[in-house]
Amino acid sequence: MTDTIDRLAGLAAGSPCFTTRHEREKVALATQACEDLLLGNTLDSALTQAERLVLAAEQARVSGVSVLEAEYRARAETLTDAITPELRQILDQAGARTDDARLDAMLHFVRTLALNPAESDRAALLAIPAAGLSLNDTVLLAQLIGFVAYQARLLVGVRAMDAMGGKAEAATAEPVAAAAFVHPANLPAPGEPLRRNGFTSETLGWTSWLEGLDPDTATPEQQQVLDVSHPKARGMDFYLVLARQPQVLLERSQAFNAIMYAPGGLSRAEREVAATAVSRANGCVYCASVHAQRFEQLAKRNDVMAQMFDDPDTAGTNARERAIIQSALVLTRAPGGFGVQNLQPLRDAGLSDLEILDMLHSAALFGWANRLMLNLGQEIWPANA
Repeated sequence: MTDTIDRLAGLAAGSPCFTTRHEREKVALATQACEDLLLGNTLDSALTQAERLVLAAEQARVSGVSVLEAEYRARAETLTDAITPELRQILDQAGARTDDARLDAMLHFVRTLALNPAESDRAALLAIPAAGLSLNDTVLLAQLIGFVAYQARLLVGVRAMDAMGGKAEAATAEPVAAAAFVHPANLPAPGEPLRRNGFTSETLGWTSWLEGLDPDTATPEQQQVLDVSHPKARGMDFYLVLARQPQVLLERSQAFNAIMYAPGGLSRAEREVAATAVSRANGCVYCASVHAQRFEQLAKRNDVMAQMFDDPDTAGTNARERAIIQSALVLTRAPGGFGVQNLQPLRDAGLSDLEILDMLHSAALFGWANRLMLNLGQEIWPANA
């Protein structure tokens, strides 16, 4: 099976980076399955394959990831009969408007979400169905944008890993005894609400701006996906909206679980550090709350979460945390400029190649998750917040 990340990153079979990447084979397979579904020709959708490829190329262009832009542009060019004059205008003219209300609403959404997902809003989302796209296809577009954000960032990360050269294991220096951890007196105890600078570690709700499925009238496929997605999926707006595209939701869930819960490699707590750093940079209060809380549960402390809520650019209680956070921030904000210089601090801090890959997976994944949470609905704070 062709693997787009391997091919575009130039990974030779058996090379150190190839070998490391395929230690996480479930992630590689799920990533490719998501791409094949979102950008292939098997989905029953009025959002044509040509439109999806052109929009993906435009998002990669705005993101500064030229190798991915070229890939999707080339694929679109093969669909000669499906490239309308409006799509040709987008391909040929950077930043073009087409005067086609449906396509221009989608373009605005794509261009805004490419780098600054918090700048989009309910009006930008609702303009899409108002211009003629069905609710199911509006969800498909949101998933496509989220996936391309993830794929672009994973691609540049893997290319940087390959350029850095392989190192199978972390450095085996003599361990230094850590000082006993003393919880900062100015912070609430882990498990108590941490509220700083508009972010929190407490449990928030989330409501969709689009109408979700009625679980009682959903198709058998949608019912099955709801059952396997989350024990409470039938009562959660997030899953009821995403289940409008059940195959996409299923494949995304496979990728999410393979990235966040795979054994070995980067610790679960450090994956949550990367996820929270990305969510803080993107302004996703909901995702930041979930993953700050999970970090606290795993690490029994919240000091680094408080630092990130205050100022992610200076956050980190040790060299590993600082390297993870800084790498995640650059990958999030400027994927086109990401390179070896952004990975070397991770290696210098003692991370193995598999740990570095896990960090890249976690950071890239939340480029996808944040775009869904920020642009399909909004968080709901507790009444006493």
